[in-house]
Amino acid sequence: MLKISKETKLQPEQILDKAVAFFGPEGEQLEEKDRDACCVTFEGGGGYVRVSVAEEGALQTVDVETREFEYQARQFLKRL
Repeated sequence: MLKISKETKLQPEQILDKAVAFFGPEGEQLEEKDRDACCVTFEGGGGYVRVSVAEEGALQTVDVETREFEYQARQFLKRL
């Protein structure tokens, strides 16, 4: 299991939309299991990815927790 974080100036909705594009059917082909205003969870291939956003003033902290998709999680954060 891996937990990593990054700060960004993107808005929470933009971050979650990018997560869906990266991990969802058009990207890594994981199934979106749950989404709300602060986070989105994907499952598939024997693992999962959870992307959550915490607003901290002008910056947002993006946390990614994953099992089996460590490389992809790192690539996602590099692209933000």
